[in-house]
Amino acid sequence: MIYDIPPKDSPLDQGDILQECPLLFLEGAGMVSDPPGVISYQQVLVLTQTCDLAQDKTNRVVVALISPADELVASGQLKESTVRGPVRMARTYGWYFLPADETTGLPELIVDFRQLHTVSREILESLCSEGHRLSRLQTPFREHLAKHFADTYSRIGLPVPYDTQEN
Repeated sequence: MIYDIPPKDSPLDQGDILQECPLLFLEGAGMVSDPPGVISYQQVLVLTQTCDLAQDKTNRVVVALISPADELVASGQLKESTVRGPVRMARTYGWYFLPADETTGLPELIVDFRQLHTVSREILESLCSEGHRLSRLQTPFREHLAKHFADTYSRIGLPVPYDTQEN
């Protein structure tokens, strides 16, 4: 099984999926001195390493937005064929596929590594204790996700492709 449902008192962990997480989105361009902000309650997945959480090395936690795959398809952000092919096979920059699960009631989800937020650990722990943790990715799926997250930000792009010789 890819997911489990930890008890409410279980410590926050990498791979936790939480709902109703308050996130601040700054809106507008050119308003650096007083940018307008919008708080939105989103579904997120915890990306901060388990060891950092377990050893109390951080009071800030990195989370990524997650969305049901069918909503992204319906909104035109992704094509169904892209979800079924490259995203599911982890070959698409910034997107990661999580399968549906009958036990937890989760639909197919897409993790968006391009939409990261840093949230107070206290807020996330409060969400867990209030029953907003939907599930947790189990090993080795959690490590697979972490590797693809690392690959997203460790790749090195060139400004232009290499020239080739034409024969």
